[in-house]
Amino acid sequence: MSSPRTKALPTSTPAGESPRRRLRAVLALARVEARELLLQIPVFVVLCVYVAYVGWELWTGGGEDGAYPVLQDVDRATQPESLFLGVAVLVCVNRAVLRSRRRGTDGHFDVLVMEPWRRTVAHLLSVVPFALATALVVAAQFTGAALKPGAVGTGSFSELAVAPLAVLLLGVLGVLIARLVPSAFGAPLFVVGGYIAVVLLLSSSEDTPWLRWLTPFVDEFQADPLPSDLLGRPAAWHALYLVGLIVLVSCAAVLCGGRRTLPAALGLARAARNPVAWPAVGPARLVKAVALGAAVLTLAGAVGQSRGDSPALLAARKQASVAPEKDHTCVPHGRSTYCAFPEWTGRTEDWAAVVRRVQSLAGGAAGGTKLTVRQRVDARYGLSASATLEPSSTHGQVTVGTRWGGNRVPEFSVGVASVLVAGNEEAAAAMCDGRVVTVMWLALATTSDPMASLRDVRIDDSVSGSAIVLAPTHPLEMTAAQTTVVRELLQRPRYGVTAKVKAHWTELTSPKTSTARAAELLDVPVPKGSEKEDKCEE
Repeated sequence: MSSPRTKALPTSTPAGESPRRRLRAVLALARVEARELLLQIPVFVVLCVYVAYVGWELWTGGGEDGAYPVLQDVDRATQPESLFLGVAVLVCVNRAVLRSRRRGTDGHFDVLVMEPWRRTVAHLLSVVPFALATALVVAAQFTGAALKPGAVGTGSFSELAVAPLAVLLLGVLGVLIARLVPSAFGAPLFVVGGYIAVVLLLSSSEDTPWLRWLTPFVDEFQADPLPSDLLGRPAAWHALYLVGLIVLVSCAAVLCGGRRTLPAALGLARAARNPVAWPAVGPARLVKAVALGAAVLTLAGAVGQSRGDSPALLAARKQASVAPEKDHTCVPHGRSTYCAFPEWTGRTEDWAAVVRRVQSLAGGAAGGTKLTVRQRVDARYGLSASATLEPSSTHGQVTVGTRWGGNRVPEFSVGVASVLVAGNEEAAAAMCDGRVVTVMWLALATTSDPMASLRDVRIDDSVSGSAIVLAPTHPLEMTAAQTTVVRELLQRPRYGVTAKVKAHWTELTSPKTSTARAAELLDVPVPKGSEKEDKCEE
């Protein structure tokens, strides 16, 4: 005798259940899944390392240049670290969605009140706390930089939004992959394939720059900060692109929420044939309508971020590079004038302090000469290009860059001393005689640690032998003999050397003065071979 046919239990929501209770059930499941995600070792470890790294950066000040952050660079610097958290969330949420399949409990869900698509929504919501955590870390990172006394520039909310949006995008991708490919290998293969795709996109970005903006974030190497209005990064369009992509992927995951295999998931347009697994007709249509709108947003963002640099931006970059005085705001400090881009005017007092220290050691008219310190950039070739600033031929003009702090301070001191001795930067670039000794002593004698500053401004980080000395424009060349004399001077009491420099200023700043003669005037033993080294190349 055959048993009577068992009637299948419905998985649709009971008619008497209110929408508020259904929403509370989804949110409750989302909280449980979020807690489970946090307890997964990859997510927990990466999140702890991420928070600890940012906390350490805030505690230590971000290195020698960290006291003078440029906010339009800081906002972009918040993006790369979040990628590791996003990948960890992607892999672990994918594993969480496949938990029932892995443990063989899929069949039990068919008797539950909550439909599969609502469980998918709960998994999607479970990654939101990690995006919010990323947003808090980004806010702390940027706020810590903005509150520093030496901070300049203007941050972008769109750039700051990229990190949490990237984490959210990777998280919802993990859910979609689990619904499309119900296998434990789906997420790892996607991560590897995604990495390869990003590498290919970045490698082809020279010919088609817009391709790199299809990735979650674009980290452009920049030698020197640029004014915020010269960046030209389509940050707002990129944020819109990410938002549209997140909603589109989420809708696709919901529509695939009741399907068990990839071939079935590909039949999205025929959802009404499976009313048990899919949302009701009203919700299904709503999800599809939202997906269509998200696709429009994604396309709009992709098109907007692929337009490239406008003619107006290129013209502004050229003007800032070849005629910066048209964009500058000039501020007087003492006898000298300091001209900077508007976002950097608060830093002119730091420059003036260096000029005062160097001029206090100079003799003759140089001690009271009026200098024009002018901030310069070369933005003609975009953010990723690195160009050396050409020395200026204008008498009394000293170049200063957009970076400050650390080694930039003694490098600027070298630039100031060079102009005081040679008259202008172009003439200073050609120095190959005893004047180099005078320049280097003027630049470094008033620093807190002259020998360390000497090491910092030399490319090889040495205090002996010949070397190239960094300056804001063209570098200087020091011979081994000049290095020996300068090292001896820096180790002596400053007041005694200052008196000799001022007494013999005219001869020490003459192009006819050799290194040996400069050593004699300053009462330093003459290094062997100094006369031969002073011969300039014709």
